[in-house]
Amino acid sequence: MFGYVQYDYPNLYVKDLMLYKALYCGLCKGIGASCGQMARLGLTYDVAFLSALLHNIKGVDIAVEQQHCIEHMIVKRPIARADELTCELGALNTVLSYYKLSDDAADGDRRKHTRLLFRRGMKRAQRRYPELVAIVERFMREQAETERRALPSPDMAAEPTACMMRALSEHFLADMGTPDTAQLFYEVGKWIYLIDALDDYEKDAKKGRYNPFVLSFGKRTRTELMEENGEEIAFLFDTMFYSMREHLAKIAFHFNRDLTDNVILRGIPLETKRVFLGKPRSKMTVKI
Repeated sequence: MFGYVQYDYPNLYVKDLMLYKALYCGLCKGIGASCGQMARLGLTYDVAFLSALLHNIKGVDIAVEQQHCIEHMIVKRPIARADELTCELGALNTVLSYYKLSDDAADGDRRKHTRLLFRRGMKRAQRRYPELVAIVERFMREQAETERRALPSPDMAAEPTACMMRALSEHFLADMGTPDTAQLFYEVGKWIYLIDALDDYEKDAKKGRYNPFVLSFGKRTRTELMEENGEEIAFLFDTMFYSMREHLAKIAFHFNRDLTDNVILRGIPLETKRVFLGKPRSKMTVKI
């Protein structure tokens, strides 16, 4: 369920692109500091976005410095300093990567042994951030149980992942959290689960894997699915977009909100449209 949180490049200010790059590289440094160098292989934009969102809500200033990194050993580049929040998010990135690869292994993915690369990082995360890891483990168990029960409802299928994101928001924000921050994280988690399920619709149907859209609408091609049930599926996602907009507008940010607004209000709907049309997943427009 990684790789779906994207920005809308044509409407992204240059300053925010530079900030996103710095946060992405800073998260990579944070992963190395909290979980070791091998765990940096699981670096994702999804958690880099959480870094932007949480730093802004918590009012934790982002110190951008000229640093070297593994890929850029000669020329320094702007990188966000790996503060404590970034290091804990690095641990979250590692734990989520480990569980994603474990899920792939259970589905028979040929890359199943890749998760061994994250085992040491997972253990380091458990020692340093036991409460964080406990949250992820709890809801990953609930997600596995939900899928084992083969529930046909997309809403019910996405509930554990949505609740995990809400619990993570409460963990990171503590007394700075509000009902609006909790609900925003809940909706983002729900969207991530369901957009991944819709994107994998045909693949899961062919391989007989659990997918709430397959159970709800039957096995067919993606084109047939969208022609016959597109309005119902669009309503499901539009409801999430409406909720995101409503709660995002009520959240007090300490810094400029242009980057997070771009991702939530423009990037997420555009990625949804991409999946609706059955287009292949693209990498970020600008290579980091």
